[in-house]
Amino acid sequence: MAQIWAGTDIGKTHHHCVVLNTEGARLLSRRVLNDEPELLALLSDVLALDEDVVWAVDVADGMAALWISVLLNHGQHLVYIPGLAVNRASAGYRGTGKTDAKDVTVIADQARMRRDLTVLRPDDEHAIELRVLTNRRSDLNADRTSRINRLRGQLTGIFPALERILDLGNAGPLILLSGYQTPAALRRTGGKRLATWLRNRKVRTPEALAEAALEAAERQHTAVPREKITAQVIQTLAKEVMSLNEQIAEIDKLIAARFRAHELAEVISSVPGIGPLLGAEFLAATAGDMSRYGTADRLASLAGVAPVPRDSGNINGNLHRPRRYHRGLQRVFYTSALISIRTCDASRRFYERKRAEGKRHTQAVLALARRRVNVLWALIRDGRTFEITAPPSPVALG
Repeated sequence: MAQIWAGTDIGKTHHHCVVLNTEGARLLSRRVLNDEPELLALLSDVLALDEDVVWAVDVADGMAALWISVLLNHGQHLVYIPGLAVNRASAGYRGTGKTDAKDVTVIADQARMRRDLTVLRPDDEHAIELRVLTNRRSDLNADRTSRINRLRGQLTGIFPALERILDLGNAGPLILLSGYQTPAALRRTGGKRLATWLRNRKVRTPEALAEAALEAAERQHTAVPREKITAQVIQTLAKEVMSLNEQIAEIDKLIAARFRAHELAEVISSVPGIGPLLGAEFLAATAGDMSRYGTADRLASLAGVAPVPRDSGNINGNLHRPRRYHRGLQRVFYTSALISIRTCDASRRFYERKRAEGKRHTQAVLALARRRVNVLWALIRDGRTFEITAPPSPVALG
């Protein structure tokens, strides 16, 4: 058992560290710069107090990355306590104010008392690369969604008929808006010239898109105020969305290549509904190390696909989705479950059985996602791929 507990309240430029002994008495309190020499000095001073130490942090990546790497590279035992848990635990300590010194004392004291905190371990290089790439893709996708929403808003303001018929998730409508934004411009061009213009830019079914755009233009002959400047904004936004689509396509290629190079890629991708992107997101979240979670039940709880009870008094069996869960993992299991319903007969039968039991669509998909956690857990544990015709010890989705 540890003799001292060192909590660190993570900050962008500085961290605050407090060390407690077995009685909860403070042995050290220091604010240090988020820089390697200062962090190494802190590590040395804490180990001088006692080498049997448990370290605790309230942030597991980002601005804590250097400090976590220093600790793990020196073989230290490190646990993670979420910031929300620290905030709630603070209410049980004396004083109503909030300071870094109080927060870090709570972090250290919770690490001293609790035995259920997540232990942080070094990740393999593949998992780290996949985490960086999938996070970058998520950022790009959020930027694309934001710009598409702005584009729709601007287009509705001057040309609502065109906005209604365009699916801006496809390349063709974006190419159209990069050249034409107003009813008058479309009418001047005409259907034949517009179709040729779209075909030269490799738009699929250019004639159909040109015809639909001209029909929308014929329904509006009124030029609204600010039309000219709004058209310029629409053109810029359309080009930005097209650029983001290209960036996402490029990063998807990188993600697929990194995922296929991972030792678990064949096992993970053998599960129906899990392709390179979802598989990469799974590895980014878990590093493929199931021993971190102990059981498939704990992984399912982390992924938010296992209901938790909220019983009180005479109320029993009151099950709800957990309030805290890893949204990336939930996306992996829920989305892959949706895909597998269309592509895997066993998954489809399981889904239909749950629907026949009276469950709503979302509930049936979540039940399938929960089952898939067990499947993937067993496959990784046993080091074998999923098979529709199961071996003697079957692993089946339904």
